[in-house]
Amino acid sequence: MLSLRNRLLLAATLVLAAFLGLTGFALDRAFQSSAEAGLRDALQAQIYGLLAAGDLDDAGQLVIPDALPESRFGSPGSGLYGLVANNDGGVVWRSQSSVGRAIADDVVLPPGSSRFGEEQDGVENTLYALRFAVSWQDIDGNASDFTITVAEDRRRLIAQVETFRRNLWLWLGAAALVLVAVQGTILRWGLAPLTAIADELADVEAGRKAALTETYPKELQGLAYNINTFIRNERENLDRHRNTLGDLAHSLKTPLAVLRSLFESDVDAKSTSAQEQIDRMTGIVDYQLRRAATSGKSTLLTPVSVHDTVDKVLASLQKVYADKSVTVDIDVPEQLQFFGERGDLFEILGNLLDNAFKLCRYRVAISGRVAGNVHQRRPGVCLSISDDGPGVPEQMINEITARGVRASKQSPGQGIGLAVVTDIVASYGGRLAIANREAGGTVFTITIDPTSIAGADNSPRMRS
Repeated sequence: MLSLRNRLLLAATLVLAAFLGLTGFALDRAFQSSAEAGLRDALQAQIYGLLAAGDLDDAGQLVIPDALPESRFGSPGSGLYGLVANNDGGVVWRSQSSVGRAIADDVVLPPGSSRFGEEQDGVENTLYALRFAVSWQDIDGNASDFTITVAEDRRRLIAQVETFRRNLWLWLGAAALVLVAVQGTILRWGLAPLTAIADELADVEAGRKAALTETYPKELQGLAYNINTFIRNERENLDRHRNTLGDLAHSLKTPLAVLRSLFESDVDAKSTSAQEQIDRMTGIVDYQLRRAATSGKSTLLTPVSVHDTVDKVLASLQKVYADKSVTVDIDVPEQLQFFGERGDLFEILGNLLDNAFKLCRYRVAISGRVAGNVHQRRPGVCLSISDDGPGVPEQMINEITARGVRASKQSPGQGIGLAVVTDIVASYGGRLAIANREAGGTVFTITIDPTSIAGADNSPRMRS
């Protein structure tokens, strides 16, 4: 998809091309009309020249001398032709240049009138001919009518028009290139604030900035202010929701602890049933406390290094399970990043690696890679954690993957941790896959791919 600047430049270029095209067409037609008018004036001047050079003889016939001011009349094929005919259709005079040219001599016009247009010369050439009728009186007052025709080859006019047309389109093309370059520069300068605000938003997403600077032109200051307000409100709402959920869970935990201590002091059937319900309520509270510690998907967080987080979690677990001497295989690129809350990543890795350490015999493996397109603005991540333990029953795998994160359907064998992991992964639009290895053990695979989320921002980073 084209960027905004390229769209505007393309639209301006199309408008400019249409404008220059219409301008060129209009200028071309205007020049052609002007050239035809100029040719008519030139032919009219030639007729006046013939009238000035001609005279009547004693028989009342018009005589044109052989030597004329316009030398082209005396050169065959020169492109300028002359003809004088009387009203009886007889040719009184024909220029030497018109030899072999079939110029009509039977056209009779009223004295003082003229006619200009295209004619054929009999050899497949087109001529522009001007005919002018005159009435010539001798000294006795006797009038003789003549029609003087002067014609010029059309190819001369066409050559002029083509030369003008070639130069016209050459200069219009050069002007178009200059104007497109100027428009591109103006658009780049005019859209620079939008580019800057897009870059700042990318910095906010990457965690390099906390908010926009708002040092923008007047038209964009309101936008920058509203975006900063949105960012601030999102962070405040996130903190408020987490704190509210945490406060609620903490407020319930103490009364439940008191009830448990009371029932433990009096063991009977009723107290045993009540104790089970209290344990269940305690598990729900613990689950909600764990959820309160997570943040979920957000576009305004600093990316977290997966490799560093894995190292920190493993350092703690290897101390806790020091008696097992677990060997850990790590295949996580140092540049791999998790675009989310640091606490969420700790919760995911902590629970899954803790389960792997508990269930394994000797070895745990963890690998990571980028999920989706590496050129996306916020690429996804895929993590696999496996162990060499006894594995998970198939019916339990299906039950875990089918029920989602609802606490009411938690499986006691899996505990709260796995449900919290499932909930966190789902909040990022990801999925948790559980499978047993053929060689023994279980593989937990977390995939968070923004390109698979409807409505996610999947566009690559664009730079104008």
